[in-house]
This record gives sequence, structure tokens and C-alpha cells, in this order.
Amino acid sequence: MDDAAWRMIPEDRRAPAEARLLEHLGAAKAFLFVTGKNVDDPHGAALLERWASAGHRLGNHTYSHRPMFSKTPVEEFEQDVLRNDALLGAKPGFRKWFRFPALKEGATPEIRDRLRAFLASKGYRNGSVTIDASDWYYDQRLRDRLKADPRFDVTRYRQPYLDHIWDRARYYDALSRDVLGRAIPHTLLVHYNLLNSLFLGDVLAMFRRNGWSVVDAEQAFADPVFERQPKTAPAGESLIWALARETGKFESRLRYPGEDDVYEKPGLDRLGL
Repeated sequence: MDDAAWRMIPEDRRAPAEARLLEHLGAAKAFLFVTGKNVDDPHGAALLERWASAGHRLGNHTYSHRPMFSKTPVEEFEQDVLRNDALLGAKPGFRKWFRFPALKEGATPEIRDRLRAFLASKGYRNGSVTIDASDWYYDQRLRDRLKADPRFDVTRYRQPYLDHIWDRARYYDALSRDVLGRAIPHTLLVHYNLLNSLFLGDVLAMFRRNGWSVVDAEQAFADPVFERQPKTAPAGESLIWALARETGKFESRLRYPGEDDVYEKPGLDRLGL
């Protein structure tokens, strides 16, 4: 789970939203990949303490959440990682796992390999995503609707959001079986936002209802697939997407970027959401 958007939860909804997210997770232990600028204050520090006390892990998501696009100076990106490392290093529950903002790992092989070497030298492993999705866009649309109409029925977003997550889960699971020849424990990317404070419990129940098990994040990351480092450029996206692209055999099933708002906008427009 990335925390990149938690401050975008309207202030009057923030406290109950934070409580609901922890309640939705229940006994399942997640990884919260923390953007330092979002929690570099007393409220943010207390939020991380609550997550750690509940048994969840904290990882590094850079301090400023500036994606590693082609125009981002590599030196600045590395300093952003280190700034967040200094902020999080003493927090209970912190582990040296790193997630790239927007899952962008470098536009060229040279930048990709430099960043991999840099992270390894600092003791980090890549907190890769296998099931990517666009929950951030559904959340953005929901918040825009509430801003325009505070009485808007938020439950109208529930089924479209569940359908989206289930569609992407089936896609990446099928792709992983074809690429790797086996089932793997997946890591699902969702964000710390209003949408998930409302419906994350429904998302997890949907997976269980369809025969999936919800396992702790560290258990999933223990699978050998998370040691793979695909030689793709631009680097990043879902780990499964990158492994498929690396083979050169699945181009008809891949789009770039793997997930984005442009894919979801037409459907939400049709639904009037």
C-alpha cells in the first residue's frame, strides 16, 4: 500500500478513514510504502506508530514522490531516497524495502542499473508490485464528485472499483502463470486514500470469495520471483509485466504504461461517475 495520497482525504473524513483502513486489513499485515513529506509532522508520525503497532511494515517511497522519469536528475532522486531513509530509519516496523513512485525505475538501462546498484549499496530491496491498478484515479474522481456534491452517494463507486481490481488481478495472474509457469503470491498496489477507506474491506472479501488467500506482505515478498530484475527499458511497471516484456513473447498482451487513467476514464464517464 502506498501512502502518496492520504493527505488528499478531506480533513473532516480523515480520522474515520484512517481507522477504517486498519479495520479493513484486520489480521492481514500490509506494507505501507511511505512518502516522507506526507508524514513528516506529529500527525504523520503518530499515524506510522499506529500502523507499526498493528503489525504492519513500513517501507521507503522517497521523500517527495517525484517519479524517476527521463528528466529527473538521478542524483536528486538518490538524495530523495536517502532523505526518507533518515526520516524512517528509527520508526518501528521499518524495513529496507523500496518502492519506486509510479513504478518508474529508469528510462534507460544505464539509469536502471545505476539505481539498482545504489539501492543495493544502501541495503534496500525492491518492493515490487505484481498486480498494478488505477485505484488512485477512482479515488481522484470520487473526491472531485464529493467536492462538487457533498451529498453524492459514494457507494456508486463500490462495484466499478471492485470490477476494476478483479479485472486487473485476473489479467496479471494469468500473465504470471504463462510467463513463469506457476502460481505466485501476488502483491497488490493500492493507495492510502478515501476510496480504500470505504471499500478495501470489500476488495479483500472479493478475493477470498473467489478462492484467493490474503497473506502477509512479507510472506509474499519471500517468493523468489521478487529477486528477479528484468532487463527492460524503460524499467518498471508491474514486475510480471516487465518479466513478460523481457521475454519478447507477449507483446500483444502488453500496453504501455501498464496501468493509467486513460484506460479507466471512458468507463467511468459512461457510468456518470
